Amino acid sequence: MTLIVFISLHKLYKLKSILIIMVSSICLQSKNLLLGQDVLLKVCRYFSSAPPIKTSFGGLKDEDRIFTNLYGRHDYRLKAAMSRGDWYKTKEIILKGPKWIIGEVTTSGLRGRGGAGFPSGMKWGFMLKPFDGRPKYLVVNADEGEPGTCKDREIMRHDPHKLIEGCLIAGVAMGARAAYIYIRGEFYNESCILQEAIHEAYKAGYIGKDCFGTGYTFDIFIYRGAGAYICGEETSLIESLEGKQGKPRLKPPFPADIGVFGCPTTVTNLFCISGHVNEPTTVEEEMSIPLRDLIERHAGGVIGGWDNLLGIIPGGSSVPVIPKSICDDVLMDFDALIKVESGLGTAAVIVMNKQCDIIKCIARLSMFYKHETCGQCTPCREGCNWLNKIMWRFVEGKADPKEIDMIWELTKQIEGHTICALGDAAAWPVQGLIRHFRPEIERRIAEYTKRNPIIRPRKSVTTI
Repeated sequence: MTLIVFISLHKLYKLKSILIIMVSSICLQSKNLLLGQDVLLKVCRYFSSAPPIKTSFGGLKDEDRIFTNLYGRHDYRLKAAMSRGDWYKTKEIILKGPKWIIGEVTTSGLRGRGGAGFPSGMKWGFMLKPFDGRPKYLVVNADEGEPGTCKDREIMRHDPHKLIEGCLIAGVAMGARAAYIYIRGEFYNESCILQEAIHEAYKAGYIGKDCFGTGYTFDIFIYRGAGAYICGEETSLIESLEGKQGKPRLKPPFPADIGVFGCPTTVTNLFCISGHVNEPTTVEEEMSIPLRDLIERHAGGVIGGWDNLLGIIPGGSSVPVIPKSICDDVLMDFDALIKVESGLGTAAVIVMNKQCDIIKCIARLSMFYKHETCGQCTPCREGCNWLNKIMWRFVEGKADPKEIDMIWELTKQIEGHTICALGDAAAWPVQGLIRHFRPEIERRIAEYTKRNPIIRPRKSVTTI
């Protein structure tokens, strides 16, 4: 589930138009990408259903980047943010109206960064319905809590005005009069910086009553969660926002019809590279960059060299691991990763070299999901517990070879049988391990059996 999808705004100066980019989980969480003066057609091509076009060593130039202060080298406050292009001609965008904004997003082919890649224009368009007396809300999911994912916090810490401006534009597009930014409770510093930026925007007249003198009223509120990973799921987040226990809702009805406080709601969510790389980092890049290029250019390469690579989780802990043979040529693209039975997810790239214990790595993820399941769905509640137990047996080799097929079947019983996607997220890493590294599991079981042979008791002989 993505941890946050960040709504960012970028202007195309010659065309005097804008593109709203869902840069995830930060998740706001995945790095969606570029946009410059003359690259609209290129972006549409990247995000369309057409075969992805391979890019090499970043066609994304510095002038095309959305997050110009991602590493905190400049001040995050309003004056400095405006010098970097934030809030530029935002009034003109508001005056163009909701249909124009959604039309631009739809035409661009942009897709959400919550992991599923849902078309952003279509999702926002669900909110354009006749007024029925209920207010509309925008909820920004900044509840980043997935292992290996640490992007949202960098954006909120160093580029908070990007998020605030994006909230305003998205709110206008949907007809929302207020936005709630649901931020992970542990992100204390980030929430303080974001609140300061919101105060600056209010004081400047950019949000609040009569935004930019356009007559549009839009308020932004910060809500801090309590650290539950399940609240990254949109309906769990809404439950928590309403003061209830964070558990997923059955859908339908969808949030666009009945969301927070029973009103129509839209919940919307860089590349982050961690693990065995020389320079772990968060970087903004364009879609369809080869995974190998991404790691070697921005993260200093794999520790021990590319040939020392064992496998990579390309989209955060909730997607299947892929081996080096696939990593050599795969593109960081929704469709390309689906074809190799993985996914872009939150675009948090976790690199594992040959010195790591990959079985133990996946077992740690199983333990995380066992801890974070809300327990509402039986397949997830019981299945995550069993996955955790069996995976740690695999780590030590204390298992029967038949258990490999058994745990595979168990993941299939969890996948697709839960209210939210946490069950799928728990099952997929185990499936990826068995799909590509089954020989390693079998080898470990065989070695343990050889060291600890089963001594069967002799049958007693009864004499008459």
